[in-house]
Amino acid sequence: MKKLVALVCAALVAGTAAAAPGIPKGFLLYEKAAAQKDDDPETSWKVSDSLRTPFAVDPCGRGAVGKTGRTAVRTVTFVGVPDFMKVEQVLLYGSRKDAERAMAQLRGGLTACASKADAGSTYRYASAAVARLGDDALKVSGQVYYKGKAGVGGDRSVVVRKGNAVLVYLWAGEYAKPVKRDWADQLRDATRMTARICGVAACR
Repeated sequence: MKKLVALVCAALVAGTAAAAPGIPKGFLLYEKAAAQKDDDPETSWKVSDSLRTPFAVDPCGRGAVGKTGRTAVRTVTFVGVPDFMKVEQVLLYGSRKDAERAMAQLRGGLTACASKADAGSTYRYASAAVARLGDDALKVSGQVYYKGKAGVGGDRSVVVRKGNAVLVYLWAGEYAKPVKRDWADQLRDATRMTARICGVAACR
């Protein structure tokens, strides 16, 4: 799990830069926390505005999800030793169609790579629609299993499309079989951001 978090975090925070066009500085929920001085050697915050930042939920790990048509991306990543990570990501696209394509690609990846075996373990993805949140929303689970039993190494995320914007809230570091309460914080954050995203997105 430590290796997984390190690899995902490195990819997500690559390309830290000035405020992304179309996303005002401080717009994301966790930017304020990320801006605070952190002297704890076991925790870190990163903010990236790189258009090349991978979509935070990428079941197949190929970097193809939501890549086309981006106009702005901001990703806030928190890492806590040894194996916890949370990600807030807002992506703006040139059109509603591009944002819809990103969601379709995510669903395609969840189907194509629903189960991946590696050295005695299996990483499984599952998803379900979330009603009355944005124009389209999913909650996604990824979990490692060893001989059929859940082990340390999992993620829970909520992905929402509203107009030409896509929002991702991901927590990683789960160690048990997915249960409903695993998404409580992500759903809360996604709901808050969905309520404000039309300030920067084309929602109609």
